[in-house]
Amino acid sequence: MDMRHAPLAAIGRLADGIAEGLIAHEVLVERLMVALLASGHVLIEGPPGIAKTRAVKRLADGLDGSFARVQCTPDLMPSDLTGTQVFRQDAGSFDFVSGPLFHSLVLVDEINRAPPKVQSALLEAMAEAQVTAGGITRPLPDPFMVVATQNSIEHEGTFPLPEAQLDRFLLHVDLALPDADAERAILDLAEAEARHVPDPLPRLAHDDLFAAREAAAAVRLAPALKDFIVRLVIGTRQTQGTPLEGLIDHAVSPRGTLALAASARARAFLHGRDHALPEDVEALAPDALSHRLVPSWRATSEGIPARAIVARLLDTVRPW
Repeated sequence: MDMRHAPLAAIGRLADGIAEGLIAHEVLVERLMVALLASGHVLIEGPPGIAKTRAVKRLADGLDGSFARVQCTPDLMPSDLTGTQVFRQDAGSFDFVSGPLFHSLVLVDEINRAPPKVQSALLEAMAEAQVTAGGITRPLPDPFMVVATQNSIEHEGTFPLPEAQLDRFLLHVDLALPDADAERAILDLAEAEARHVPDPLPRLAHDDLFAAREAAAAVRLAPALKDFIVRLVIGTRQTQGTPLEGLIDHAVSPRGTLALAASARARAFLHGRDHALPEDVEALAPDALSHRLVPSWRATSEGIPARAIVARLLDTVRPW
């Protein structure tokens, strides 16, 4: 097995292990693997009860690193995430007790229930892989990944994430309720797990993860494919005379270009290719770009969400 196939096999075993405990979530598993390979963060949105938290816990079970879960509430404080200084009476000095952000994988459940100060603390951690507390800046572990969940149907007592916070997520995955076949499969899976404890997932060592990231970063993006990515992003800015005219208040920033390129490389690697294809870009564009643009009042009033705008963009801007 050559150096490129070894990390791919390790990532594949992890993805298969996560998928075994989930029903109809192949896209979610792929997006989690893409973010893991691209050193990015993921926002998962959907109604309650569709295994958002379960998916992240299964990912944590398959990683050779520490895991922490934060349940967001309106009274959460930044120190509940970053940690705080504690006075040790016996030593007569203050010691820093680290918070849950100092873990390799952090699940932030119902992130939109966290107040703005907490979201600001998350912003530094996600953007800079560091935490500043007590006037001292401390680095976070490597690897470091935040996966946040958001309830799409409940808005009372919530604080909408600002654009700067949303922009720090590599991908925003939008989940829907399962159909009848998937619902029956979920029931069968729950009954099977009640009778027999599932085998532990294969754990992905840090060395294998870093090797996989290096291999994914080496995936080739052809000049024409880079141009396609740039034309998609520019298409959110130059809308006059296009089907997107009047639908966008704030366009996608250059961070969206970088995110889509890195995600396309990671997806190509997951599919065993050393080069990315237009299908990688088209599959990931809704998750990489929709949360980075702000629909106009007209789009909102006409019931055109950001994902529908990206769908129109993909119909307008073709790869070649």
